[in-house]
Amino acid sequence: MDRELARKRIEELRKNLDYHNYRYYVLDNPLISDAEYDRLLRELMDLEETYPEFLSPNSPSRRVGAKPLEEFTAVAHTIPMLSLQNAMAPEEVVEFDKRVKKLLGVENVDYVMEVKIDGLAVELVYLNGEFALGSTRGDGFMGEDITQNLRTVKAIPMRLLRDHDIPIPDRLEVRGEVYIGKKEFQELNEKRALSGEPLFANPRNAGAGSVRQLDPKITAGRKLNIFCYAPGELVGVSLITHFHFLEYLRKWGFRVNPFVKLCHNLEEVMAHYAYIHDMRDKIPYEIDGTVIKVNRFDYQAALGTVSRSPRWAIAFKFEAHEETTVIENIVVQVGRTGALTPVALLKPVMVSGVEVKRATLHNEDEIRRKDIMIGDTVIVSRAGDVIPEVVRVIKEQRTGNESPFVMPETCPVCEERVVRPPGEAIRRCVNINCPAQIKGSIEHFASKRAMDIDGLGEKLVEQLVDKGVIRDVSDLYYLTKDGIANLERMAEKSAKNLMNAIRASKKPTFQRFIYALGIRNVGEHISGLLAERYGNTEELTKASEEALLTIPEIGPEVANSITTFFRDEKNRETIERILKAGVEIQCKREDKKPLDGLIFLFTGALRTLTREEARKRIESLGAKQAASVSKKVNFVVLGEEAGSKADKARELGLTILTEDEFLRMLQNP
Repeated sequence: MDRELARKRIEELRKNLDYHNYRYYVLDNPLISDAEYDRLLRELMDLEETYPEFLSPNSPSRRVGAKPLEEFTAVAHTIPMLSLQNAMAPEEVVEFDKRVKKLLGVENVDYVMEVKIDGLAVELVYLNGEFALGSTRGDGFMGEDITQNLRTVKAIPMRLLRDHDIPIPDRLEVRGEVYIGKKEFQELNEKRALSGEPLFANPRNAGAGSVRQLDPKITAGRKLNIFCYAPGELVGVSLITHFHFLEYLRKWGFRVNPFVKLCHNLEEVMAHYAYIHDMRDKIPYEIDGTVIKVNRFDYQAALGTVSRSPRWAIAFKFEAHEETTVIENIVVQVGRTGALTPVALLKPVMVSGVEVKRATLHNEDEIRRKDIMIGDTVIVSRAGDVIPEVVRVIKEQRTGNESPFVMPETCPVCEERVVRPPGEAIRRCVNINCPAQIKGSIEHFASKRAMDIDGLGEKLVEQLVDKGVIRDVSDLYYLTKDGIANLERMAEKSAKNLMNAIRASKKPTFQRFIYALGIRNVGEHISGLLAERYGNTEELTKASEEALLTIPEIGPEVANSITTFFRDEKNRETIERILKAGVEIQCKREDKKPLDGLIFLFTGALRTLTREEARKRIESLGAKQAASVSKKVNFVVLGEEAGSKADKARELGLTILTEDEFLRMLQNP
């Protein structure tokens, strides 16, 4: 390859990798498998090594992830949470071992081996044994504050266990991987299917999406778990080795993976890798390899980091589970919001012990990018070892009988026109009377977290809509027992139970009612914010985009979705019919608190209160605690030995309070 071709290919790879980094780290919605991403990154690194004149500090090979979303408070990591270099073959692990020994100038090095869990990396911060802060990895330097969500993960200790043999650190930063188990993932998707919600692609996406919810209640219901595996900053305790640190973690009450092993040479490393590889399918959570770490902390410090990764650790990854099959057809599914999703119908093939018949193709742009045609022979992978995806087409096996797939211009369910909004990759059916959308909206309306109409599941909704018994959610409140008793599998007792459940749903909270309406981009948390701001449905339906944008966490896209929904005459008529049927929405506003909407930041040690006590005091008065300095902070409370946060607060011109001034504010808010 000549220099100019190399330069162009490097730029193309960087652009593609940046995009996939964004999909993976920011949106939690990757479009390619880990194996494909690793292949692209390896190609880029090889080219940059061959043509060093094209090296760039902003190359994906020198970065860690992408910037966090703006909806969460930013958190700076004291010590960067770097990513690991990957080894895809034993020879690369041998080279890693040689490099480590050469740099250290020693003949023998102990390694700690761990399984590489396919989840979301987080950092937990403990002050004097109390859980104080939890954050995502983010771009490795700045993450997102997800403290409240992590409090719902029962495996995370809120207080460190006290063992007389070991001290409690003044400050402890622990890195870990939050994940959802295989069984829990399957159960979660089954529930989402019943409620008409989109399914998660794999356990990693489910775990990441659950942790990064604005509403901690959603996180709490997802049965998340965690394994802890690395230190960040450690103050007040001195440790010599990584293995020793893991032993301390167990004694402090953290979950440490049972497959951790101390290896004294490369032969033991390879043997343990083979053991984990053989155990892979029996382990109840997803893993995609092993991690090999130099055991001694002084050796780690001496080796340091290079570019985006530590020199003292490497991920020895498993080969991807891939099989060859044929796309027999491509069909289009229609969701509750009218979204059209292409799905490949495959010639059945066994992948990792599971028969795969279908694979999502995401959208038409993805089909075009991969050049997928009906009749193609393709490589299918189980992304995250669970959800199948089409990795690539084997174009050499094309016979000429393949046919291109074109997304329909009309809805496959109702045959009305579809549109593709500017800036979106999804086509949507515009017919609000589309049976697929009606069924999905009714299932959502009746779901547990909405109106909670027990017994109104997918099969019954399908019957009610197909037989013309109901046309929208308001019709549910005009059903009669005689009108549904003749439906299939609907005996008199079942009909009576359903009618009782419908009657029982007539006094929802305002938050539940808003969520039940199924407004696009409005989940449980945003529904709660709207219920707090507006006293009743009349006020909400009249809210302007400008007024909605004054509510924290509501941006232009969400505001537009809300106003568009209530401008629709059919939606307003549906709400009116629901209210006329006797539904009494409980629109109780909470009394305004003295410090409502204010944000406090604490830095340094307080004399009279613990940090947790101070947080509870301000929250009881309506205020919130920030984790980092920003212009959004209203008051910065300085304790003893306040650090760099105080200097930054002064630079930003923020209002600074002494502890005594803060206490007086609490007494006379």
